[in-house]
Amino acid sequence: MSSQSQLAERPEWADKTAVVYDGQCPFCSRFVTYQRLRESIGPLLLIDARQRPDLVREFEAVDMPLDQGMALIMGGRVYYGADCINRLALLSSRSGLFNKLNAVIFHSPTVSWLLYPVLRAGRNLTLRLLGHRKLTDELDR
Repeated sequence: MSSQSQLAERPEWADKTAVVYDGQCPFCSRFVTYQRLRESIGPLLLIDARQRPDLVREFEAVDMPLDQGMALIMGGRVYYGADCINRLALLSSRSGLFNKLNAVIFHSPTVSWLLYPVLRAGRNLTLRLLGHRKLTDELDR
């Protein structure tokens, strides 16, 4: 079994869907707050990576640094970065302006792949301006 598979099959999210994100990133926090996922997928765990350095290390070990992307764990798979945003757009309800706009923009894997680096750069700049450290820098403290 690969390391990524082991990560996806942690007992804590068996039979659930989990989103791992940076809780100090205002964009990430609002994104997971406004997504209407519970209505369409059932039990959902929202996991702030700042509170889980063990997960930050595990994702880093499988070359999915959480400083570079959020992750969706669902059905024994890990969707990371642009794949995560694309999958969340496909899974979210279409109720509300945010969800409709999100679905229109990120329903395409290609568009998600093209726009994700821009989103990530904006996130990194915002965190720097707010004086927040990278998740991996927090591990060194």
